[in-house]
Amino acid sequence: MFLAVLLTAAVSAYAAVPRPEFPRPQFERTSWINLNGEWTYTFDFGQTGQTRGLMSSQGFDGIINVPFCPESKLSGVEYKDFINCMWYQRKVEVPADWEGRNVLIHFGAVDYYCALYVDGKFADRHWGGTSSFEFDITAFTTPGKTANLVLMVKDDLRSGTQTGGKQSRNYYSEGCMYTRTTGIWQTVWMEAVNPAGLKGVYVKPDLDRSSFVFEPAFYSLKEGLQFSVKVIDNGKVVASSTAAASTPMTVTVPVKKAKTWSPESPFLYDIRYEVLDKDGKVIDEVKSYAGMRKVHIEGNRLFLNNEPVFLRFVLDQGFYPDGVWTAPTDSELKADIERSMAVGFNGARLHQKVFEERFHYWADKLGYLTWGESSSWGVEMQDNTAARNFLTEWEEVVVRDRNHPSIIAWTPFNEIWPCDYPFGSDESMNQYRFVSDVYNLTHNLDYRPVHDASGGLHVKTDIWSYHNYNQDPEELAEELTPESDSKVPTCNEEYEVPYAGQPYFLDEYGGIRWIIEKYAENSWGYGNAPKSLDEFYERLEKLTDVILGFDYISGFCYTQLTDVEQEQNGIYTYDRKLKFDAAKLKAVFGRERK
Repeated sequence: MFLAVLLTAAVSAYAAVPRPEFPRPQFERTSWINLNGEWTYTFDFGQTGQTRGLMSSQGFDGIINVPFCPESKLSGVEYKDFINCMWYQRKVEVPADWEGRNVLIHFGAVDYYCALYVDGKFADRHWGGTSSFEFDITAFTTPGKTANLVLMVKDDLRSGTQTGGKQSRNYYSEGCMYTRTTGIWQTVWMEAVNPAGLKGVYVKPDLDRSSFVFEPAFYSLKEGLQFSVKVIDNGKVVASSTAAASTPMTVTVPVKKAKTWSPESPFLYDIRYEVLDKDGKVIDEVKSYAGMRKVHIEGNRLFLNNEPVFLRFVLDQGFYPDGVWTAPTDSELKADIERSMAVGFNGARLHQKVFEERFHYWADKLGYLTWGESSSWGVEMQDNTAARNFLTEWEEVVVRDRNHPSIIAWTPFNEIWPCDYPFGSDESMNQYRFVSDVYNLTHNLDYRPVHDASGGLHVKTDIWSYHNYNQDPEELAEELTPESDSKVPTCNEEYEVPYAGQPYFLDEYGGIRWIIEKYAENSWGYGNAPKSLDEFYERLEKLTDVILGFDYISGFCYTQLTDVEQEQNGIYTYDRKLKFDAAKLKAVFGRERK
């Protein structure tokens, strides 16, 4: 009976923690503690907290439910105005059996700048509103004792030097700009790691040679250290390798009769990493997974597993009525993918937001293709500080997510337009150099195709894209008709590089307004709303047929999966109610090319 009571209490405590699931399923250790839940907080609009010694606070007056941003309902705060500075506080107990291991605290994301203090002492800082990061707080903690954590956050959305995505720069949400996100908005957690443990592993599937290529990185190296990797299929080890740990290091593991990952069959191998000391003792063990698949470009086609793939994408902005940028539950991340697939899409363009790792996990599990995108809106490309901020944040994003098989391309920017300065001026050249630098950086970090910007100008790109929201099928057909193979529709020939035969995608179209319940007085959608459902289906079918009729187009992206606040052109409402007949939508979006 006593044991049953203990188990019940443990289950209840687990259930009480919001977003209790492990946040990083591709790199999982057993020794971890979820730090979501109640933290104390205070706003610091005058930014005088350091002068007032808030870093040593034992608790603030307000209570906030982490990992939900203070603008959200789920946070318990729901403060909607701009928050230029705020402070968080909570106490944590470091387990006694973590003695001899490093204590790391992980933040899924904090928007935008933050500094961590442990027992009043400065520990570390981070810039970047959408990338994950960790702080080593070993020197500030004692196993078996409690530590006081205080996190200062600064967020200057209107500065032009930081990413913001679709967060409104005005008090009210308007147009395609929505409720802001400040501070902690993804899971906070703590783990114990051997000082010579794994820092990360870059996994590159080599389908043509039926191998996985592993590139491990360690927190430190010492004599006799070994790295071991096992590839597992349904509990059975099908391939493995062990080698002396070094920096740099590459381990190639052939897999006989490898099973491929694809939307039709999203098979994932379980992976087990071990670090062994000179006596053969396992000092670090990590669970992971990987998919065997290939992405490459031939001519004007994108290939998946050596077969051309036509992308039937939907625009997904990842906003939630009660959590803003944060899904209320893990199951809702999965459900949004299932909602998309239920109406015929085979993937999504993740728009102006870096989605949390659990979303990519479900995309991997379900066979859902995506393009990884940043929240680049708000960055003044001519500003050197903005460029520096973006480069470091984007690098962290790519490195975090590059092992997910569901991500098949990177899109750092959305809709780059000619700057306010004459073409060829120093200011305009700064913009072009910045985009080119990001393209080069992304290729240096990963093997996937790089799509410099969705719509707008193209500077240096492996994929060409174009946005067109014309609601008239005949006019759309006319506007998409190419003059020649090298003269396809582009944004502005005077400002962008010439089209060079890349795979071409109409990655924003449609956006047909259909409102079943008005969200706000300023609700809108593209073009004139159809007068009936029959008119909606007819327009949707004809617009999509136009796209499918052009051989040079390799895919589309329909705007959008759900309504987002006042922008009401989704397939689903903001609270995820289906507006239309799923079978009719699937007949359109799942249709084969003519």
